[in-house]
Amino acid sequence: MLFPTSNISLQTLTGSLFEEKGVSISIVRLDEIHPVVSGNKLFKLHYFLENALRQPCEGIVTFGGAYSNHLVATAYACKINSIPSIGIVRGEASPTLSHTLKACMDYGMKLQFVTRHQFDTREEAGFLSAINPALKNYIIIPEGGYHPLGAAGASLIMDMVPPGTSHICCAAGTATTAAGLLMGLKSNQQLMIVPVLKNLHDLEARIQFLTNHAITLQALTILPDYHFGGYAKKKPELISFMNELYQKHTLPTDFVYTAKMMFGVIDCIRNDIFTRGSNIVCIHTGGLQGNLSLQPATLVF
Repeated sequence: MLFPTSNISLQTLTGSLFEEKGVSISIVRLDEIHPVVSGNKLFKLHYFLENALRQPCEGIVTFGGAYSNHLVATAYACKINSIPSIGIVRGEASPTLSHTLKACMDYGMKLQFVTRHQFDTREEAGFLSAINPALKNYIIIPEGGYHPLGAAGASLIMDMVPPGTSHICCAAGTATTAAGLLMGLKSNQQLMIVPVLKNLHDLEARIQFLTNHAITLQALTILPDYHFGGYAKKKPELISFMNELYQKHTLPTDFVYTAKMMFGVIDCIRNDIFTRGSNIVCIHTGGLQGNLSLQPATLVF
């Protein structure tokens, strides 16, 4: 593993709601691994980085938007491993780059901007050679690590989940982390995922691709109603929840992924979706750097 994982803590939340409903809830703090390559990013990149270091290649090329946690994590991971990196960015370059893209450049990643239409064709044959013929000897990491190798890396997160857990909960974007968790699930466990994109209707097909159709989906529950308008969208209710979560439990969350997942899980506890005696473990997938896009003083942490 690129960084040690020994500093990951399991934070237990306490409060009258959890006592009343007879459930326990803990958070695997993957955000504590590293300030840049934090959360699930470290795990999803793991086998790609191993391959890049083991076999001759000219570098790594990957994809993302202007606020992509994946892009900046890849840029930093490549920097400390002395691997050249190129990021294919969705949309034309803005006169003022996002803090995320500035960080990517600071870490040595070369950025190549493509139109949204071009970006949407990135999985078609000949895409890379059409936009940059020099990339043919680069190792490709799909956006968000969406690949069976990314899911295999994410399956290592299950090593952080304590015995006796009945429900494991995580946010879902590409579904790579969810697929990895399903691969490591025990027979008496359930996985509950909160999609952070609106109308993400192909989650089950994504998971089957990521796991090479090697698992059943009987242990999977999808909670589709907590996206707050779509990817990277937010509402005052979500921001208030994030601040309350920090003030009550000293738990920082990002508004793109973990906050939405925690909102959904706690709402389900409140509405008796979990039976009494449930031992719930939530996966904090990091990405706190995304909060830098919010106006100053929006959050209390």
